[in-house]
Amino acid sequence: MKNKVVLFFSIAMLTSFFSLAQEIDPKLTEVWSPEPAKVTPGKTNSDAPSDAIILFGGKNLDEWASTKDSSKPALWTVSKGIITVKKGTGNIQTKRVFTDYQLHIEWRIPANITGTNQARGNSGVFLAATGPGDEGYEIQVLDCYENKTYVNGQTASVYKQTIPLVNACKKPGEWQAYDIIWTAPRFNEDGTVKTPGRVTVMHNGVLVQNNTEVKGVTVYRGQPYYKKHGPAPIKLQDHGDPSEPISYRNIWVRPL
Repeated sequence: MKNKVVLFFSIAMLTSFFSLAQEIDPKLTEVWSPEPAKVTPGKTNSDAPSDAIILFGGKNLDEWASTKDSSKPALWTVSKGIITVKKGTGNIQTKRVFTDYQLHIEWRIPANITGTNQARGNSGVFLAATGPGDEGYEIQVLDCYENKTYVNGQTASVYKQTIPLVNACKKPGEWQAYDIIWTAPRFNEDGTVKTPGRVTVMHNGVLVQNNTEVKGVTVYRGQPYYKKHGPAPIKLQDHGDPSEPISYRNIWVRPL
């Protein structure tokens, strides 16, 4: 008898539940505003969408300055729609500053590259030039197609911090692309870290950094650390190694 009563109430509750579910108006869970802004995508994944800021479109370095002295122009070479590192002139950085953003940048290691380890087309994309000096958060640029180096310093690593998930390098001489989503760190009033920086990187369309927590600014010796900063430029590195200089093209950013 007891089991029959339990079964009866169970059936009654299920019937009541399904009846109630049928009576709930689905419109109660529909959200109609605010509507997302309309953005026209590029014809290909590498083309800039309509709301992007073009940092280099092939003509000049008007959006860039010298990192050594941001009041002076960037001195890298522009020819045939590409930027090539001019050795000895130093890093370059954007005149504009950014916080969180989506960045697209294409780069090419020369086909006749020489050298080994880190001396093989070394450069870097610094997600925030926190300055002074070379401080910032670096995504490594290097030829690692068939070049062995320490894995937390290979292509697409958060340099000296996080190893890429895979090696997606193309051969020297071929154009490669980074698509980067950067969430800048936030700081408390006293300079302590409120939330660390995070980065997602696609290398040639392959996920290599998946919402990676950045441990601090890039350092060659010692451990990374944070220091308080606000919006900052994006920086490209003149590493100064003896191998042939690398080139960049088609650089655009979408502040988020």
